[in-house]
Order: sequence, then structure tokens, then C-alpha cells
Amino acid sequence: MVWTDVVVVGGGQAGLAMSRCLGERGIEHVVLERGRVGERWRSERWHSLRLLTPRWQSRLPGFSYRGPDPDGFMSRREVIRYLERYARSFPAPLEEGVTVEEVDRDGDGYRVVTDRGAWRASCVVVATGHCDRPALPPFARALPRDVLQISPTTYRRPSDLPGGGVLVVGASATGVQLAAELQASGRPVLLAAGRHVRLPRRYRGRDVMAWLDAAGVLSEPSDAVRDHEAARRQPSMQLVGRPDHRSIDLGTLHAAGVRIVGRALGVEGGRVRLADDLGNAVASAETRLARVLARIDAHVERAGLSAEAPPAEPIQPVRLPPSPTSLDLRAEGVRSVLWATGYRRVYPWLRVPVLDARGEIVNAGGVTPASGLYVLGLQFMRRRNSTFLDGVGADARDLTDHLARALGARRAA
Repeated sequence: MVWTDVVVVGGGQAGLAMSRCLGERGIEHVVLERGRVGERWRSERWHSLRLLTPRWQSRLPGFSYRGPDPDGFMSRREVIRYLERYARSFPAPLEEGVTVEEVDRDGDGYRVVTDRGAWRASCVVVATGHCDRPALPPFARALPRDVLQISPTTYRRPSDLPGGGVLVVGASATGVQLAAELQASGRPVLLAAGRHVRLPRRYRGRDVMAWLDAAGVLSEPSDAVRDHEAARRQPSMQLVGRPDHRSIDLGTLHAAGVRIVGRALGVEGGRVRLADDLGNAVASAETRLARVLARIDAHVERAGLSAEAPPAEPIQPVRLPPSPTSLDLRAEGVRSVLWATGYRRVYPWLRVPVLDARGEIVNAGGVTPASGLYVLGLQFMRRRNSTFLDGVGADARDLTDHLARALGARRAA
């Protein structure tokens, strides 16, 4: 058994950021990665995917983008190379190809069993991220067997799907991007849309993420919102990192030929039941959009930028035809359903009693009830951008401070 101060489980952006922060404090640790650096970007992402944030916003502890196109958007391959370069930029004690099989209490520390040996550590950081397993609704099992079901983790390109129409379920960033890609490939596409967050790609002469960054919206701490749990469940923003910086929303998809329907409620005999609340979902998204743009406008005024920032341009409202209350998949020619319905976390190897009824790790800003056990990289964990390349580093520094104090207290005892 190998002894160390900290075992970090996961070698993606969260695990590497934590490693950099631990190394700066001289804390002995190891990072265990089941595959290669950024494995999910390699094996669980579609080929055309680009980051939703501009390249300049790819900032990790001690590392940032320095290339020629800071306002563009990293492709999937660029993200992989970026994480590889980051891992080489400091002496990260990274062990690739190591699968964690068990994490359990061992006295006042932890025993971490893997397929390549065991570690004993005072602390463990679970940095496996937010996007773990696709969260398919239970009624997915009721779909006809001749309809292909696929998730964003297994979809790669339109040619992966059989001929015919596609029903995309979910209208967050993933759902709208894949609906657009499938429509552009020449397929009939329906999009079942529920709650969503609409944003323009550019606003008042800048990328909207630049304004949200400058106004402090993205770094807003979790304790500054009234309902933290509701904020955590908020869908990802309807943005796409296209080279032409164009916006994407239900209106642009409708104009391109995507048929927008209400959220999927269930499946009965080859028919998908749909909610009769599409209009409400659109209206709620418009209200949230107006609030966000008002925050940006207020920042422009406070910062004295009104003279250099163009006036606020009008945002066209989304207008859609009424949605049916059900879809006959065979009659609609739908042969594939793509579930863009979010993710869930699964920790079958975590034997420490810190999971709630949903299987999520109970934590307060990454600090769990079990002394010495931490989690990093979850949605809105400490800040709105906790899952961003640009936000996980601040969370990692905070947890490193807490962890260092805990280690110091143990050694002084």
C-alpha cells in the first residue's frame, strides 16, 4: 500500500486544477485517472463539439490560453490538447489508466483500492465531474424497440443514426446544438423543449460571456442566490461556439426547419405524450433573458462604458406554433430519439456514507460531512462557473485552503 496525503480521483480539468493547487502548497498527493487526461472529451463527446466559452476564458490555476484567436471557441480536440499541455506545465503526480474500485474509511484516513494497487491517504478529493452518466427518464424504456435511443455520450455524428427523423429531447445547450447539426444534415428533426435558458451569443458589441464575466455574474458565489438547489438544476445556456459567433435558440431552430414541441412526459404504444406548457417555458426563458440583459446594462452604466458599448440591440421574441399533446413516432417518421436530458452522478466505488437519496454527494461548497473527503467540479458548487474551465480553479484553491488547514490540525494533534 502506497501512503500519501491526498488522493485525487479524476484527471480532468477539476482533478488537474486541484493537483496544481496542492502542489503549490507542497502537499503530497496523487491523481488517479481511469483513462487518459480528459478522457471524457476523448471518448464521450460528439465530434463537432466546441466550448461555449471563448478561448480567452479557458483559465486554470497557473495556466491560460495564449494563442492567436482568443475570441474563438476551442474544438473538442483543442480541449484535449489544452488539458494535456496543462498536465505537462507542472509536475503533476498523475497515474493514468487506473480504475478506482473502492474508497473507504481506514482509521482517521481513507483506503483507495484500484486495479493497480491501493493507496492510504489522509484526504480524498472526488473530481470525477458533473457530466457522468446520461440521465434518461424512466419512460425511455417504453419506446418501441425499432427506435434507436442514443445519448450525447455515445453520439458522434449524424451518420451514426439510421435514416429518417430524429426526436431530440431537451433544449439546453446540448439539445439545441445537436438539433441544429442533425437538421443541417438533411434529416427531419423534432425538439421536445422544456425549461431552458436563452442568451444571445453577442450583446452590445461583445460576446455575452465577456459581459457576464465582467459583471461578476459567472463568479457569483452560491450563497448569494436565494435558492441554491434550483440554481444547481438550471439548464445550461442555449449557446453554441460557432466560428461565425451566431446565436442559437428555439426561434433560430424553428426558422431552420426544426419542429419545436413541448417537453416529453411519457411513452404509450409508440406515442410520446407532450406537456401543454411550451408557451409558458418560452415566456419564462424570455423573462430570465430580460433579467440577465438588464444586469449587463446596469454593469455598463456603473463601469462608465456607455460611450464605447453600442446601444442595446432589440432581441427578437421567440414565436412558435402551438405544440401537439402527443407524437406518433411512426407517423412522424421518427427512427431515432436523442436524449439530451442532462446527467447524473454515480459513485459505486464510494463506500463512505455521504450520498443522499438521489445518489449525490452531500456537500457544502465541496466539503462533505466526512472529515477529509471533498468533491470538486459539480454544478454551481461554490460559484456559477464551478463547472467551467474558467471557474473550477477558484473552487480548487478554496478546497485546498480547507484541506491544508485540516491536515495541519491533524498533524498538530
